[in-house]
Amino acid sequence: MKKIAVVAANGRAGKLIVKEAVERGNDVTVFVREENQTAAEKAVQKDIMDITAEDLAGFDAVVDAFGAWAPETLDGHVATSQHLCDVLSGTDVRLLVVGGAGSLYVNPEHTACVADGPDFPDAFKPLAAAQGEELERLRGRDDVSWTFISPAADFQAEGERTGAYTLAGEELTLNEAGESVISYADYAIAMVDEIESGDHIRQRISVVRK
Repeated sequence: MKKIAVVAANGRAGKLIVKEAVERGNDVTVFVREENQTAAEKAVQKDIMDITAEDLAGFDAVVDAFGAWAPETLDGHVATSQHLCDVLSGTDVRLLVVGGAGSLYVNPEHTACVADGPDFPDAFKPLAAAQGEELERLRGRDDVSWTFISPAADFQAEGERTGAYTLAGEELTLNEAGESVISYADYAIAMVDEIESGDHIRQRISVVRK
């Protein structure tokens, strides 16, 4: 059993990560700005930027499930994860960040990303840029045990929970059907697996449905 904190837990990804962790018997506390809407019994009503080192002391892992899409809130991706890094600096508490797929590489040289492609929707470019910057800022932190987990390119909020996924690395990976797809529910499985038994410290990893 792990003692896990999930920050911004009322979001769609956060709720499913909490549900998966609770159902496996982990000790889960959520940090939410409004009333707790998750499966966790323990909740702290607090904005991410107000979370302190004392709040997160004693946890094995902290999940940053913050998500923003509006242009005026996109800088929150960097701000929130860097704040949590500052809070956890020098501790053994892991920080696992719900990342994006736009920064996944599409060539072995790691010079081109998914978001650079001609077919990448313009509407998602600001979000991809924000999460790409978030990753780069994390790469500069050697004082925190962070892990950035990118979903597949087609990240399906309402997709089914298949229970099967492939763990990959920095490059966009396709499944046997030639697809880059994963549901939020299967992503949640991968996140909790990484918390319970993974050791990808200061690494970006990715997941795709089998």
